[in-house]
Amino acid sequence: MSYQYWSPELETMSRSDLEALQLARLREAVGWALRTTFYRERLAGVGIRESGDIASLADLRRIPYTTKQDLREGFPYGFLSVPREDVVRLHASSGTTGTPTTIYFSRDDIRRWTDNVARCIYGTGCNRSDVFQNMISYGLFTGGLGFHAGGEEVGMLVIPSGSGNTTRQFRLMRDFGTTVVHATPSFLLHVESRMKEEGVSRESIKLRKAFAGAEPYSEDTRRRIEELLKIDVYNSYGLSEMNGPGVAFECQAKDGLHLWEDRYIGEIINPDTLEPVAEGETGELVLTCLCREATPLLRYRTRDLSGFYTGPCACGRTHRRLRRITGRTDDMLIINGVNVFPSQIEEVVMAMKEVGNNYLIVIEKEGVLDRLTVKVEVGTNIFMDDTRPLNALRDKIRSTIQASITINPRVELHEGGSLPVSEGKAKRVMDNRPRDV
Repeated sequence: MSYQYWSPELETMSRSDLEALQLARLREAVGWALRTTFYRERLAGVGIRESGDIASLADLRRIPYTTKQDLREGFPYGFLSVPREDVVRLHASSGTTGTPTTIYFSRDDIRRWTDNVARCIYGTGCNRSDVFQNMISYGLFTGGLGFHAGGEEVGMLVIPSGSGNTTRQFRLMRDFGTTVVHATPSFLLHVESRMKEEGVSRESIKLRKAFAGAEPYSEDTRRRIEELLKIDVYNSYGLSEMNGPGVAFECQAKDGLHLWEDRYIGEIINPDTLEPVAEGETGELVLTCLCREATPLLRYRTRDLSGFYTGPCACGRTHRRLRRITGRTDDMLIINGVNVFPSQIEEVVMAMKEVGNNYLIVIEKEGVLDRLTVKVEVGTNIFMDDTRPLNALRDKIRSTIQASITINPRVELHEGGSLPVSEGKAKRVMDNRPRDV
């Protein structure tokens, strides 16, 4: 296979040159951080008062971790390092506390972010001959505008369709010959399930690639989307605190997500001890942003679970690759004392050809015990009025889930299209257990 590079010198530079560039940019990032109220106090506590106090990359570990709670407590301007007049945009994500985490961008920050996303898109084999339909939310969410600008930078014709309105999405695909889309994996599955209902044949659309992100999903889900829509699906990783999309992306080899190490420094730590894990092991991803001056973030705890591949990639890029994000440390469910990640259940469900494209995990209290129920849509090849195959499928799902997580769940089978569909990030878990007050 012939691989294409957006910035060949940066993407294939030697490890020693890459680390030298990281050090120079880390010093610059620390310099930006020292202009903020938050980091000026935080870094002084560990003896860092100027960028020159960073002598090597090893000094990164002197810097305390930054958390989402820090960002909330610093709202609105505690992390701003440039005059407000030099800020051209902000993005924000809300949380359970109601206080958003707000990220500010200078004009140069936007330019660097756009270049990041263009590098990702181009690395999947896209070019200016493509028509790119961006089926993700615009506005304060970073995914819309981030991919939009990157697509334009590559030279693609960009259709800012936004999320939802499946009928309109199909019409745009057919009218303008869409070849590439960006969407959540759950919405891509929803699009496929609506094709027959909308009278859309696969032959009537030119779709060949999709960028999927914004929610964790399994390799079985990726394969299912690829088989159903007959396209290539590329895994995308980003988070609003690190600019949004463009942090890491799969190349055409689809062998892990290249973390752009000239723009970010990645660490994998044990979320309990906060110490580094061994190379290749799974842990919590910690990121330092080297490409944003208006809101510098150092050693940010993403809460996302991943690990680094240890071998080289066939594409020739030298930037380390992240394994698929398997979930978040704060997504973990404790059910009758057992730690369960929703991704474990998804891997079971989506690997079965007999099930449909949607499922829901429900946890409730029954007396003193927790009760796990997994609701699954059945595939079109299963008839709801035939009890024998339904009972066999229910038993198969239940036993396979129990083998994976040690908990015996209830399994409910539902007709295709009957479970709620989210047009944004999928809501796969309903935890209805009472909360302690």
